[in-house]
Amino acid sequence: MSGGTPVTAAEAINEIEGYLLWEAEKDRARTRAQEFSARLPWLTRAQQEEVERQYQADQLEYSRASLRRIAARSGELRAEYEGVYQVLRRRMVTGFLAATAVLVTGAVVVAVALTGG
Repeated sequence: MSGGTPVTAAEAINEIEGYLLWEAEKDRARTRAQEFSARLPWLTRAQQEEVERQYQADQLEYSRASLRRIAARSGELRAEYEGVYQVLRRRMVTGFLAATAVLVTGAVVVAVALTGG
């Protein structure tokens, strides 16, 4: 995991989930490679194994590249959404403070009017 650094339960679960997902992807790549080589009956067993090895390696590299792109885009979206969230939060707080100021001012005006001031 993190080489001696304490991890939270959520981080540990994410690591385990990532490991299990990658192992499943490796199994899918292996299965696809075997299905592909099975459609080439003229190959010797050694040739089939080499085709399977190459096919699986290509599939895993494609999967790795896809995951990197997805992770990069996910990071971009997270930063974008966090920025939007900060702006919205600032607007909400500003609106709340403005509404509170109006209500307090109204209450003071009413109180002054009722006391005859």
